[in-house]
Amino acid sequence: MMIVPYGYAEAQTSFSVADIKNSHTVQEQNLLRAMELFDRSMEVYFSSDRQAMYRFYNPDTKVRSQEKASVWMYSASIEAVNAILGGLKSQKEKGNHRLFDHNYKRYVNLLAELHGNAAYYLGSFNLISFTQTKDWTVYAVDRVGEKGKANVTGVLNVYDDQMWMIRELIEGYRLTGKDTYLKEAEYLTAYVLDGWDCTRDNRGHENGGIPWGPGYVTKHACSNAPMVSPLVWLHEIYKTKKDLITYRYIDIEDKQSRRSKTIRKSEYYLDFAKRIYAWQKDHLLNDKGVYDDMLGECYPDCSVAYEIVDGIKYRKNTQLRKAVGTSFSYNSGTMISGAADLYRATQSKIYLEDGEQLTDASFQYFATPGSQVPAHYTYASDGFNNWFNGVLLRGFLQISPVFKKAGSYKKSFQQNLDYGYTHFLRSGLLPQDLLGGWHADTGKNNLEGMFMFAYAAQYAMLAHDHGGK
Repeated sequence: MMIVPYGYAEAQTSFSVADIKNSHTVQEQNLLRAMELFDRSMEVYFSSDRQAMYRFYNPDTKVRSQEKASVWMYSASIEAVNAILGGLKSQKEKGNHRLFDHNYKRYVNLLAELHGNAAYYLGSFNLISFTQTKDWTVYAVDRVGEKGKANVTGVLNVYDDQMWMIRELIEGYRLTGKDTYLKEAEYLTAYVLDGWDCTRDNRGHENGGIPWGPGYVTKHACSNAPMVSPLVWLHEIYKTKKDLITYRYIDIEDKQSRRSKTIRKSEYYLDFAKRIYAWQKDHLLNDKGVYDDMLGECYPDCSVAYEIVDGIKYRKNTQLRKAVGTSFSYNSGTMISGAADLYRATQSKIYLEDGEQLTDASFQYFATPGSQVPAHYTYASDGFNNWFNGVLLRGFLQISPVFKKAGSYKKSFQQNLDYGYTHFLRSGLLPQDLLGGWHADTGKNNLEGMFMFAYAAQYAMLAHDHGGK
């Protein structure tokens, strides 16, 4: 453990939420709070050179853990920067040039810095997939001391970590126009889609789904749905262009031969978004109307299996017999976002209907009214649920332009953030339980860094609430 030698005066706001007279002021305050929370989090969770993020910090003891954040946790800081940049652009569009001019360049530079230092998680390896053998450079779960030297073999990299980075890289490109973000996003997208199980069943249909990682066979909600929206965004980026892409698949007739085909990028990305969305809906939607964690019960076992076709080794399909696991809020949130984006891109009513039903079911399932504070909704805050819940909020925001009822659901997040900020802000940080506050035992107030970045991102998303686009 280390003592973080930073002094900090408790933040004071010049007006309360009750004093706010119009939505423009609400949005500006949300953005100011997002930046305040983000900047404070950078102070206490990052090393002084801002190259490494640490996992825990206790605002009472001023002690920071030695444990470094995983790449998933690290990506939460990038997500928060992107959300703030989006909020600043929204404020500029509303005429608030002062806030934009004073902060935009600083956060653009921070985004570049955070992205550059994400390379401490990068590593290279050789992968045998369902259609080819290829070298890849991807993000490891854990950080190492030299850029590009992480061990990413087997279970040491997972597809969902790449997906969260892809999402933020595309957001970064859309916010800054920096081509390097788009280039890396497409490279990682190729890696993730290389993990799609394109083996054929007896009827010639693709088995489908993306395993949790190249070292796993179970197919998780978190390693599928997070790719739907980024794929739609890539489709939109290339919709008016003629760029081509070559992809690999398995022959529908003999169900073994590996083939390749070249088509327009815009067509490829949208088609894959639809396929991933359909796979998750078909396999993981439960009778509560929300999504299970994964497709599991591997047969004959959960070891990665291989087959030889025409003298070449390929990954083989493993039978998965049952949807299992806890229903986490983010696994429904990503599908709400995916439905909203697919509806925008295709105007197909089925996606709107799916999104509306899932939004209603998710709020009913994940939000409990009045259990802690009257007229407030409690969302689970144990484990990693604080970050998960932010993904659900994003879904509510993205679908709200076409499903007005989602507007009342997203307000529950605004209420909870404001309640925590008003009652429990301590040394510039918010507690894990926004409605319940801090532990009486100060030694137990070790707060995850990714939660603070998640709070900043949530405030920033609410600051530029216009459907997530």
